[in-house]
Amino acid sequence: MAADSTTLFAQKTDAELLYLAQHARQYPAAVGQAAVRELQRRGLVPQELPAGPPRRPPEAGPEMEATVQPGVWGALRGVFWPRQGYQVAPLLLWLNVLVYLALAATGAGAWHPTGPDLVRWGSNFSPLTLPNQPWRLLTSCFLHGGPAHLLLNMASLVFLGLLTEGLVGGRRLLTAYLLSGIGGSLLSWFWHTQGLNSVGASGAIFGLYGLLLATLLRRPAAFTRPERYTVLLFVLYLLAGSLASGLQAHTTDNAAHVGGLLTGFLLGLLFSRR
Repeated sequence: MAADSTTLFAQKTDAELLYLAQHARQYPAAVGQAAVRELQRRGLVPQELPAGPPRRPPEAGPEMEATVQPGVWGALRGVFWPRQGYQVAPLLLWLNVLVYLALAATGAGAWHPTGPDLVRWGSNFSPLTLPNQPWRLLTSCFLHGGPAHLLLNMASLVFLGLLTEGLVGGRRLLTAYLLSGIGGSLLSWFWHTQGLNSVGASGAIFGLYGLLLATLLRRPAAFTRPERYTVLLFVLYLLAGSLASGLQAHTTDNAAHVGGLLTGFLLGLLFSRR
């Protein structure tokens, strides 16, 4: 029977064999396999091609969607979940987000928390902060005035955390973040003599910019020369853009930015010396 089928398919034209191979699902499996073998014998099909019915391309369905979801989940996990060299930054990210969610859950307003609500939660409110409630210098760094404010600061935190924590270590990054936040709040309180009610992680974020700049200055070997120039230019660009926008927007507290930047830079010099 095998010899007869071989002879039978040897008598068919190339077009007939190609048709049988391409439409093998419409015939018994042996027909498609015999057609492919004859095409291989004639040199029209590579020898490594399996002598079976051609497989259909995968159709979009639950399986395809399942392959996309892990990619999205993996990206979110990479941002929000701690790992080696990126442990403190995601914890700070979670803390800022959870504080904002708690603020919104108490009825303070998810889109625009009011000034009195922010004061109750620990904003840097000059009549209360010093000398009676100095803890507001730190708690104000974990409060935000809206989702856009929160998103902008947390995006910067993720970027700086990924770039800096592996260089200086988690404990030093946490120390720089907290002390820079306090330094920014303190300079803001000192600068705004007419009073202020300030919130936001901007001072702490700018402290991480200062920490990174000091690390680049004191430990240039941590980067290759192209990396040093790229990171330096990018950081200076972000700093200049943030400070310039702060001069145009009266709601932006540039004093906190400058205070945090100087604190982070000085800490970076100190860390590098040690």
